[in-house]
Amino acid sequence: MQKGIVYSSLPKGLEPEAVFRLAREAGFAGVEIHATDSVETLKQMKAAADAAGVAIPSIMGDTHWASPLSAADAEVREKTVQSSIFAIENAHLVGADTLLLVPGVVDKQTSYEQAWERSLAEMKKLAPHAEKHDVTIALENVWNRFLLSPVEFKTYLEEIGSSHVKAYFDAGNILAYGWPQQWIRTLGDWIHRVHVKDFRLSDRNFVYLLQGDVPWPEVMSALREVGYDSFITAELPPYPQQPAQMAHDTSHALDCIFTL
Repeated sequence: MQKGIVYSSLPKGLEPEAVFRLAREAGFAGVEIHATDSVETLKQMKAAADAAGVAIPSIMGDTHWASPLSAADAEVREKTVQSSIFAIENAHLVGADTLLLVPGVVDKQTSYEQAWERSLAEMKKLAPHAEKHDVTIALENVWNRFLLSPVEFKTYLEEIGSSHVKAYFDAGNILAYGWPQQWIRTLGDWIHRVHVKDFRLSDRNFVYLLQGDVPWPEVMSALREVGYDSFITAELPPYPQQPAQMAHDTSHALDCIFTL
């Protein structure tokens, strides 16, 4: 397994070259970047990552919250469809093979059934683009009131029916309503990538790695059991003071977690 970190977890206000260099110095092999609609920006990111000796394994979608694939308005859904297609078609510019996407949102206006039907239809449109460009769309389990069990999540992926649409599993997000090791075993090889953060059950807050209640030995055992051997990517905010130190501390925490 390789250590990764999300671009926004690194200090703000730095040039890309400095961001990637810090990631490398802290011991990360990869940085997950945020989506853009600019080919030039992607090329700049790639050059900065190459100079630092860091990979860009994945791109995080940026329109799926404001324009969810579960929205009633087809034009709203189309915004995320088009931004996803752009990311898929241009992922090769940074060497990424993965697009993180939130599949849908259940809210006051959107029922669970509507979110399922609408987002499933849009994902079936996106799957051929992913297959054509050999990019995997990895759907993340987030606090979106949707796909709230591993059995549902697996069924949803099976209904899409594409080898290029899988799960981006977040171990910290699950702890509020389930056990991550159980999700991992149920999803099995549908898991394409993994995010990590920690979560404290007593006050239901996200915290830094090893400061919460995520059962890391069980999580790592389950990941090895299902044969997962790709990036474990930290998604945490920088410290309010000395933000660069968070990257180093998180890298050390991951080293510890990897030994469990």
